Amino acid sequence: MHETKEINALFHLLDDPDQEVYDTVASKILLFGKEIIPNLENLWENTVDESIQERIEQLIHRVHYMDLQMALQQWNKAEVPDLLQGAILVARYQFPDMQANSVLNEIEKIKRNIWLELNNYLTPLEQINVLNSMIYNYFGLKGEEVAYVRKNQFFINQVLESKKGNPLTNGIVYQSLCAMLDLPVYAVNIPRQFILAYFDSFYDFSEPASPDDYRILFFIDPIQGQIYSHQDVENYLKRMSLPPTPSYYMPQSNTRIIQFLLEELSKCFQDDKDMYKQEELKNLIRLLSGE
Repeated sequence: MHETKEINALFHLLDDPDQEVYDTVASKILLFGKEIIPNLENLWENTVDESIQERIEQLIHRVHYMDLQMALQQWNKAEVPDLLQGAILVARYQFPDMQANSVLNEIEKIKRNIWLELNNYLTPLEQINVLNSMIYNYFGLKGEEVAYVRKNQFFINQVLESKKGNPLTNGIVYQSLCAMLDLPVYAVNIPRQFILAYFDSFYDFSEPASPDDYRILFFIDPIQGQIYSHQDVENYLKRMSLPPTPSYYMPQSNTRIIQFLLEELSKCFQDDKDMYKQEELKNLIRLLSGE
């Protein structure tokens, strides 16, 4: 953005010790939106006072955060919000300058390899074996249980770069590929797990789910692609002393999956200095709920 007298005047007031003056200045700077970021970065490079640099960094973060809020709201307005695009938006919280194309191209490459191996004569289980072979063996994606000290495993760009994710991000990769390949695989709501289910192609989502109607053919653990039967899931629920509630077997919406990703990511920021990030992420969850 071309530096005007107004912008210069505002920048000169960033070191004002009066908090009220600073808050007014910050509010006016934020009104310029993303276009002001190069000016702020230039100012940071030419500032020696660390406290002023910190204020500039906070302003840059707030501009990116405001932009992310608008992007998430727009994403959520779609009739069926795209799951992969939602995960890319979550990654932009930590990596605001990330290039979405690098993620999309990597997923497209995996999809193309899977598509070449699929045909109309394969059973659902054979189809999933092809997916598992390509995702976990050919591409080399690894999975680990959720650990909040490994926050990069919640960001889709980092997962594809390191080839290491957790059940949630691996599951988003897996379900996104299935959507691109027209395979009826969706995340379901099994408590304390992030599990995918392969649904019968004639499944009517308007009908209430039932644990014993077997419209789900089998379940998939996205950590490494392990297949589970209905009996396996029922045994798990018994071990957890949980009744087989119908809602556990319903596909989760893409909005709900992204909310869950934000919920889990927020738990990575427990230090006092990071608590504002936890609040910002909780605010994004509320935003997707329409609150």
